[in-house]
Amino acid sequence: MIDTNKVIEIAERHLAGSDMFVVECKSTPMGEIELLIDSDTAVKLEDCAALNRAIEAELDREVEDYSLMVASAGIGSELKLLRQYHKILGSSVEVLLRDGIKILAKLDDANAEGIAISYEEKQLLEGKKRKQTVQVTKSYAWEEIKYVKEYLDFK
Repeated sequence: MIDTNKVIEIAERHLAGSDMFVVECKSTPMGEIELLIDSDTAVKLEDCAALNRAIEAELDREVEDYSLMVASAGIGSELKLLRQYHKILGSSVEVLLRDGIKILAKLDDANAEGIAISYEEKQLLEGKKRKQTVQVTKSYAWEEIKYVKEYLDFK
C-alpha cells in the first residue's frame, strides 16, 4: 500500500508557491488513493490533472499498482483546515454539533479555539404575544462541533 504521507509530500512540493494546498489524502488497501486539494481562490480541473500527473511521475506502478484521484474539496464537503474556514468567512455554513443540533448560519470567525456564527431565531420576548425574529451570535469550541460545511442557499 502506498504511503499517503509520501503522496502528501509530493503534492505539497508541487503546490508550493501557489495558493493551493492539500486538505486530505486517503488510501484503501486496494491501492485507491484520493487526494483532496483546495485553494484560497479556485481549483481548476487543469490544476487537478497537472497535480495528478506530477504525483504519478514520482510513483512507480511497476513496484505497486494504485489508482490515484486528485479532486478539489467541493462545496458541501466538510471543512477540515482553518485555512478553508478563513476563505469562506461571511458565507453561509451548515454546522452539526455533537449533540445532534444542526444550524444554518453565517460564519463570522474561525480561530484555533473554534468558530463564531450568527443566525436568525424566533424567540418569545418579554411583553410580546408572538415570537419575534432576533439575530443570535454564538461561539462554539471545536470539541462541540461534529462538522461544518459550506452551505449554498438556492432560494
